[in-house]
Amino acid sequence: MSLISGRPRSYWIASTEAPFHPPAIEDFATEVAVVGAGIAGLSTAWEFVRAGRTVTVLEAGRIASGVTGHTTAKLTAQHGLIYDHLRGLYGAEAARRYATAQTEAIEHAAAVADEIGAECEFERVPAFAYTETDEGLAGITGEVDAATEAGLEASFTYETGLPYPVRGAVRVEDQAQFHPRRYLLALAAAITARGGRIVEGSRVVDLESDARPFVLRLGSGTRIRAEEVVLATHYPIVDRVRFFTRLAPRREVVVAAPIAAESDPAGMYWTAEDRTRSVRTAPLPDGRRLLIVTGEVFTPGSVEVSGRFERLADWTAARFGVTDLTYHWAAQDSATTDRLPFVGRLPGGQHVYVATGFGGWGMSNGIAAGRLIAGLVAGDPPEWADLFDPSRVHPRKEAVRFASFQKQVARHYVGDRIHKRPSDTDELGRGEGAVLRIDGERRAVYRDEDGELHSLVAKCTHLGCVVGFNDAERTWDCPCHGSRFDLDGNVIEGPAIAPLERR
Repeated sequence: MSLISGRPRSYWIASTEAPFHPPAIEDFATEVAVVGAGIAGLSTAWEFVRAGRTVTVLEAGRIASGVTGHTTAKLTAQHGLIYDHLRGLYGAEAARRYATAQTEAIEHAAAVADEIGAECEFERVPAFAYTETDEGLAGITGEVDAATEAGLEASFTYETGLPYPVRGAVRVEDQAQFHPRRYLLALAAAITARGGRIVEGSRVVDLESDARPFVLRLGSGTRIRAEEVVLATHYPIVDRVRFFTRLAPRREVVVAAPIAAESDPAGMYWTAEDRTRSVRTAPLPDGRRLLIVTGEVFTPGSVEVSGRFERLADWTAARFGVTDLTYHWAAQDSATTDRLPFVGRLPGGQHVYVATGFGGWGMSNGIAAGRLIAGLVAGDPPEWADLFDPSRVHPRKEAVRFASFQKQVARHYVGDRIHKRPSDTDELGRGEGAVLRIDGERRAVYRDEDGELHSLVAKCTHLGCVVGFNDAERTWDCPCHGSRFDLDGNVIEGPAIAPLERR
């Protein structure tokens, strides 16, 4: 019997109510325009507002409801086995600066939460990266050494709070976890209280950046003029440095279940094994804890998704003994070829900035992005700023992952998920979708619960990849760059800015 039922919903969104911010319906000017109201966008806007700048945040949907609204919200410097990787790729100093950026972000979030009075369930806990195999021990011990050298309070341990044994783990002290929506909604209120402006339902579809003030054009036709522009849209809507060849979308599923307080594993946990498993808890109003488990990393639009939820649910039930999975949802991010984010000034656009490529660790990196971009504008960037420079290119160091990214994109341009016969429409059950070839054209076809067929052109409006059907979330997802569309073809998530064409 399946442990998964109902439509996906995020606990962070379900447990909070956000105030409405009206869309932009008239042209206006602002000193700084921040595109995107997730943790990177709102953190950046906050830094500018505190510095006395006039700021407008432009959000296509609702604030803190996209990537950030579906995260697991680990606020930690322990990003898997990142430090041994960075030490080997760029040297020990690069690893140290990355650790500094993350640690400063954690402390900055704590200070901001205190300053604005955010009741966001901020908790200090240790973070663990672990292995259950002898083969994984070398990676753990190497990470302990690299993380310690980078300045983190890291140690090797066999002991964790997990209800199953591990072969070894790196433990990093004094990390944090919180309720991301409550933090960001409080931050949004503080931004507007200081004179900042937030508009929702206002998708930016073009940036005219030939001369200042720059002009951002919305889908409604409204035009916003700005002296400084920050693109914090998860995937940037402009591509001056070929981001689309150096970013790979990644998606993973999440399940959550209440557990007794005494069963709390008291920490945040991550392993690359079993297609990645990530564990944390959050406090519930009744005194219990919500166990949140993430994993099954995959490329959006490329695989059947409901089975991923089932596998993660079965793993969670077997490891923690839970049966009441009250929430399930999916999270999305993008990874760069060297596993470092792209944050900073766009080449050729001295007053246009970007924040993307967080690789699943967007909480600390998003907060760090706000500090970095505000520092660049003020002429006082942090000492680790160049590590995140979007214009960095290291062909030899990034070659393997770059080739892997491009192979994946090339495969999906040719539509490898197409059914062979037009008669396959008869085989679609209610609630099912598939990409079919009809009248010589690839179509994204869905049969609704009433038995009616809905047909869209299956070509993503971003760069033309063939979309795939997400059977768990009932969406059409692009495997090349992560754009997502609802059943009517409307954009849910960029970089696409135009809907799928209806047939």
